[in-house]
Amino acid sequence: MTETLVPDRAASLAAIPTLPLRTRLYIDGAFADARSGRRFTSENPATGQPIAEVAEGGPEDVDAAVAAARRAADDGRWSRLNPADRKRLLIRWADRIEAHVGELALVETIDSGKPIADTTTVDILDTANCIRWHAEAIDKLYGEVAPAPEGIVATITREPVGVVGAVIPWNYPALMAAWKMGPALATGNTMVIKPASYTALSLLRIAELATEAGIPDGVLNVVTGPGGSVGEAIGRHPDVDCVAFTGSTEVGRRFLHYAADGNLKRVLLELGGKSPQIVFPDASDLARVAANVALAIFMNMGENCSAGSRLIVHRSRRAALLEALLAELANWPVGDPLEPSSRLGPLISRGQMETVLGYVAAGRGEGARVVAGGERLLPETGGYFVGPTILDNVRNDMRVAREEIFGPVLAVIEFDTEAEAVALANDTPYGLAASLYTDDLHVAHRVARDLRAGVVGVNAYAEGDQTTPFGGYKLSGFGGHDKSVHAHDQYTETKTTWITLRPRA
Repeated sequence: MTETLVPDRAASLAAIPTLPLRTRLYIDGAFADARSGRRFTSENPATGQPIAEVAEGGPEDVDAAVAAARRAADDGRWSRLNPADRKRLLIRWADRIEAHVGELALVETIDSGKPIADTTTVDILDTANCIRWHAEAIDKLYGEVAPAPEGIVATITREPVGVVGAVIPWNYPALMAAWKMGPALATGNTMVIKPASYTALSLLRIAELATEAGIPDGVLNVVTGPGGSVGEAIGRHPDVDCVAFTGSTEVGRRFLHYAADGNLKRVLLELGGKSPQIVFPDASDLARVAANVALAIFMNMGENCSAGSRLIVHRSRRAALLEALLAELANWPVGDPLEPSSRLGPLISRGQMETVLGYVAAGRGEGARVVAGGERLLPETGGYFVGPTILDNVRNDMRVAREEIFGPVLAVIEFDTEAEAVALANDTPYGLAASLYTDDLHVAHRVARDLRAGVVGVNAYAEGDQTTPFGGYKLSGFGGHDKSVHAHDQYTETKTTWITLRPRA
């Protein structure tokens, strides 16, 4: 892979008018208008100005997309393709995504507010790499032969579940789609995906690139539109065999109801989080700890389900760590996401900005002290900017410590003993991720084992990489472990074939 250069602001601005924005539904290998003819406005959160009018799909469009996916599933054009050929096509698709990284990164930035340095060097490249990684696994995963009695051959094989519906969030538009598409398509399924209405543009282009790469028509379909119509229609559709959802816990519950009311389709949920970061008194390099703590909460403007939003720090290190964090804020400039030096862009919408500022006000009202941030920035741009925010003197029963804020807001909580630290960390309805910092190997192993979270980082904020599963405990979801070969199991059915051999004459 060649080095990817981040364009300067002038180059990005010059390229925007020439972007090949795709704004119609993508069904059965072709773009189409919504059956209703309705459209909605996609807005640039850095300016508050419209970007494009996007097709507003509805249940009838979901019907058409599912019918296309079902035809492609039933005729075997994808599931029965030679595994090596399916791998080759997915790799070709990943290569095309990577070849269009500049275009897709710019679309992602203007549509979501993500800094161009992130979309260019991380998001789109990781999207391609995710699809490529799962493609490479296709012809390397084997079935099993059971230890059957003499005269019996018993095999255990995996088959695609069929039509997979996916509903993805706006915080990582391309990458979250890839986390679903990679394993689902690699295992031979067909798909209908609904991107978030805030951020539909990059996925429509990526779906077009799939067709250009040779992936058969009907295998990948994209229906844009509101969750209340398109998302629910996917969740309730009797011809959808599995739904993979990433988003809020509240909406995740709805998909369970849809499945229970209908065909009992498999539901994979990757939901919210209120992740703790524990700093023990023996953590020696506080500058390094502060850098990781800041990354965990301020990356992607805090719009991250695994954001380390609760800093649980030993009483003896609180003041020194706060000082290190305040110094670290110099490395997190807020600004125009097209400017390569910006590390925080705007929040996704005016509503999200008001929600985040509302939580800051609520924390202040409950006794928390704002030691950094907590205000709207750059209002003259029309964008929805909030700077890195640190709330001190937080108790774990405050709203800012209990509820997912989905913004760059860090709540600082003190502890005295290891047992208290673990209790505070686990005292949350969520369990997606956690981090801990210590120089004591025994503490690291004990606490990592005691934390009720799906991903635990030790002396670093980490979600693992493509080889490790990502998913959570409790209200953070279940059955929704993205990444790694374990994700392949979620999109397949297990079949036992019991063969009785004819005895020798």
